[in-house]
Amino acid sequence: MYDLIVIGAGPGGYLAAERAGGAGLKTMVIEKKNIGGVCLNEGCVPSKTILNSSKIYEYAKNGNKYGVTCENVIYDQKKVIKRKNIVVKKLVSGIQAVLAKNKVEVVSGKGVIVGKTSEGFEISVNGEQHTCKNLIIATGSEALIPPIPGVKEAFEKSIIVTNREILDLTTIPERLTVIGGGVIGLEMASYFATVGSKVTVIEMMDRIGGYTDREIGTILKGNLEKKGITFLLESKVTKVMDSRVYYEIEGKETSIDSDKILLSIGRRANISNIGLEKLSIAVEKGAIKVDETCKTNIPSVYAIGDINGTSMLAHTAYREAEVAVNNILGNRDIMRYSAIPSVIYTNPEVASVGETEETAKNKGISFEIKKISMNYSGRYMAENEGGDGIAKVLIDKKYKKIIGVQIIGSYASEIIYGAGIMVETEMLVKDLQEIVFPHPTVSEIIREAIFS
Repeated sequence: MYDLIVIGAGPGGYLAAERAGGAGLKTMVIEKKNIGGVCLNEGCVPSKTILNSSKIYEYAKNGNKYGVTCENVIYDQKKVIKRKNIVVKKLVSGIQAVLAKNKVEVVSGKGVIVGKTSEGFEISVNGEQHTCKNLIIATGSEALIPPIPGVKEAFEKSIIVTNREILDLTTIPERLTVIGGGVIGLEMASYFATVGSKVTVIEMMDRIGGYTDREIGTILKGNLEKKGITFLLESKVTKVMDSRVYYEIEGKETSIDSDKILLSIGRRANISNIGLEKLSIAVEKGAIKVDETCKTNIPSVYAIGDINGTSMLAHTAYREAEVAVNNILGNRDIMRYSAIPSVIYTNPEVASVGETEETAKNKGISFEIKKISMNYSGRYMAENEGGDGIAKVLIDKKYKKIIGVQIIGSYASEIIYGAGIMVETEMLVKDLQEIVFPHPTVSEIIREAIFS
């Protein structure tokens, strides 16, 4: 008998197991593939590792702007991938050590819900059944493969790749077509364009970056076009024939040839074949339905991370893990999604938290915008030759509180957590005026935007 069984050891799953084990609960976590899930093995960490290598390469090639000249700069993709694998391995080992320290039993295999008895929930793995008082489902998500003619066949031939396979390419494709201009698509487009690929991005929407602030998305698009990326917006892929992608734009069908095709049009929750029907767990729009405590419609059963479809971000899963475990321990806690930061790790970076102009207008919020060039930051100017980044702060007119911040520029990913605190705590402008920012830092741009 376990106090808690967690199915899935991605960011949400392993943190939930760690917190529960640390609190004294007898805990088991089941993972069918790799500890750390998609984020650590096939997403967040490996992509940021290779993106950093490309950034160093880009700086080396363009160092003459800063008085540094490098000759014969060579990019070795095989070494980059080798280093990426080492980084991932070290981090996985670290998580395994933390789980062991908190006395969490880790089982490799596919966890499936069998049913419920008077003793608790029955979970099967590797032919054995285990019983638990509480259950957390954290099986994550997978890349969405659309029913476009030819996609399945091209995928089987390894012409089409997803976020998983593209992070293991040891050679740089001469021509890369990216289907989907969302976060993953943009990051990989930025990476491969920087290291030598001719990149084309095909996107159905009239903008890139999903629902990123439109003005900032436009600035990002301009920066990526300078890297040589071609964007085909308001374009619909109609079929794939081997390495050729056919798409419709302005009512006409045309095509483009590629060496590799990255399919990046979204992700779907892994709800199939895990036994949800055995407990009659409610599913809505392809994801497990949960309340503000991350609890499903079944008492003592929780769903965290991508599986609940609320916010498919690793850091959201971390917080959901804490909320679920706190409630299992009898300490009421709830999820709040209004101040969850989002980041696009291109170069330049884009980071956002809270409301954008569009979302605020749609909600009928009366607000004012404080917008400023990143060049008002001394450090930004010192480190970015010709940078065109901006920072935007949205302020509620009625209460004079900060409701949103968007930044495009260096260190945006590291600055946004501070803006997140402002939004989460509903910080008033007058209170921010008393906060001292270190100088010179790029983070000062938030203060400059509001008070300059």
